[in-house]
Amino acid sequence: MIRREIGDDHICTLTFDRPESGANIFDAATLDELNEHLDFVEHEDSLRALIIASAKKSIFIAGADLKTLLQQAQSGDMRAFIATGQRIFSRLADLKIPTVAAMHGACAGGGYEVTLACDYRIATDNPATRIGLPETTLGLIPAWGGCTRLPRLIGAEKAADVILKGKLYSAQEALKLGLVDEISPRDQLLDRAREKLRAGKRKLEGGAPARPSSLTPPRQHGNAAPERAWQILNKTLSISTDESLRMELNAIVDLGKTESTQNLIRNFFLAEKYKKGASRMPSERVVHAAVIGAGVMGSAIAQWVSSRGVTVILRDIAREQIDRGLANIERIYADAVKRGLMTEEKAKEGRARIVASTAPMELRDVQFVIEAASEKMDIKKDIFRELAMEAGPKTIIATNTSALPVSTLAEVTVSPEHVIGLHFFNPVSRMKLVEVVLAKETSEETRERSLTFVRQIGKLPVIVRDSPGFLVNRVLFPYLLDAAELFEAGLEADKVDSALVQWGMPMGPLRLIDEIGVDITIDIGNTLEKAYGRRDHVSAVLLWLRDGQMLGRKSGAGFYKYEGKTQTPNESLSRWRRALHGEPEGAEGPNIPPDWHRDPRLRLNEEELARRLVLLMINEAARCMEEKVVDSPEAADYGMILGTGFAPFRGGPLRYAQHLGSNKVVDELEQLARTEEKFLPCEILKKHAREGTKFYEN
Repeated sequence: MIRREIGDDHICTLTFDRPESGANIFDAATLDELNEHLDFVEHEDSLRALIIASAKKSIFIAGADLKTLLQQAQSGDMRAFIATGQRIFSRLADLKIPTVAAMHGACAGGGYEVTLACDYRIATDNPATRIGLPETTLGLIPAWGGCTRLPRLIGAEKAADVILKGKLYSAQEALKLGLVDEISPRDQLLDRAREKLRAGKRKLEGGAPARPSSLTPPRQHGNAAPERAWQILNKTLSISTDESLRMELNAIVDLGKTESTQNLIRNFFLAEKYKKGASRMPSERVVHAAVIGAGVMGSAIAQWVSSRGVTVILRDIAREQIDRGLANIERIYADAVKRGLMTEEKAKEGRARIVASTAPMELRDVQFVIEAASEKMDIKKDIFRELAMEAGPKTIIATNTSALPVSTLAEVTVSPEHVIGLHFFNPVSRMKLVEVVLAKETSEETRERSLTFVRQIGKLPVIVRDSPGFLVNRVLFPYLLDAAELFEAGLEADKVDSALVQWGMPMGPLRLIDEIGVDITIDIGNTLEKAYGRRDHVSAVLLWLRDGQMLGRKSGAGFYKYEGKTQTPNESLSRWRRALHGEPEGAEGPNIPPDWHRDPRLRLNEEELARRLVLLMINEAARCMEEKVVDSPEAADYGMILGTGFAPFRGGPLRYAQHLGSNKVVDELEQLARTEEKFLPCEILKKHAREGTKFYEN
């Protein structure tokens, strides 16, 4: 794992180079090997200094082996592994000779902690070099000295910023923060490291404040890691290094036992799985694509695809729609530059790859056409008939529909095997998920080429079968529509939303309806109700909002009123509801029978409220497994985490159901179903409860 070389200058270089792997990681074997090298270094009196380096193209050291950590977290064997790493890194920190880390490529978690045990850090200016401590995003803390040594290097406040956010930084950002001492071109890295060693052992006195910091504790929703890290960061400068390392060890062992940490680590592996895919079929790189429809979604898809090096024809029948679409593209590129996600030069290159037109253009050389016109079946059918005549014999024609049947569109083409659904999520520039929807006649080749294309443009594909709502909207909508019914029944919007945010969702369901758009929510709800009945019923409150042109954030009012970034209750909606419940003063709208006022739903506390709404998602996700809309529980769970922000630390609806236990889930659903039929548990949940089986074996 580690090569040792000693130069004529008596400087020892330890080069990490894991055999048959593109990455270096710390597992038990690598730690043992590093320990043996340190035995040699400690006892070899002729050595003047030590350099830690890596032979990999784009990774310095990617951190601890997460597979090992997850197994140990589940078996309770984590303490010994972490303690061993701490002891070995402390040996490195205590060496009498000066030490330097020569860092090129990704240097994360334990990979950065080993550099903190060195006197100096020099990083290459290459874009592959990304530096940081992302442990808290996985429900862990930096426990190989990260919470202890970083505050001593850069101060507790800056260290808290780095550790609690869990971000990875470019070499330039890392230099500004003090995470590295110098930046070097790659070909000069080792020479610069040797020069740095002339400064001798590093003295940290005065380099960082010698007092603890009064940091603000992080807000906590389910992931306890940021708070545990904060406790150590707040204390570390007033206690000894050994005491601080003991706090790190106890914290990571406690966290490893929790369901939320194990879920967050599992999510990391799911992300890797969906990034790589399992295809062994070579697939050509897409260089030419077309997007039909220059509305909000069409223009956003065109922008994203063009930013990934693909030339894009953007077509629409209306000139003003093209102009609006181009303005939207300009806005997204400008925002990306402003947020430091790309340079002005890259944005300019991306814009130049888009050709917009109202006239039909030659599409025979285009590898992918993505239709993103309005959600009306007749309009889409006309477009597909036309595209079938214009496209080349190998062109894949995809639709970005969110709920309409892809197979119906394929039927009007001459090559239905080349038709597929690629459902992007809004906003395209921030949502990583694409549902890859297989129509009845979609060929294996079309499926594989589509998966490769989605990954090529930096999105994560989840395969779903063509059925109303696919996966994400189908599972999400019973939850959204029930939240609207609860509001109509008399619960305040902020009470409903707050309950779900406390539970771990990124935003509440009523605020999410405002973000999606009330009109779009109604359209999708109606499509789903035709297929699945009452559990997707659109309530009167949504129709009233639409009739009053209160369509959510885009119109300035929905369940809330929006002015800039401020959000306040929508008073006219509250007046309508008062009238609905027979409280006419200053109100408008129809009356409802007085016996509705005794509605038991109004007595739900926040925990019961959240559970009720989440049970609807669990039931629908289980149905998607039952009906083979998805082929694995991972696909259902990861799709919901990516597509809706379903509390990641809960592991997705099916993982959470397993955590609760099938018997408990079925009992609670049956109890709710006594008064509301839409809660009847599906067969697969009842089968698991009866037979003691599970969605996941581990």
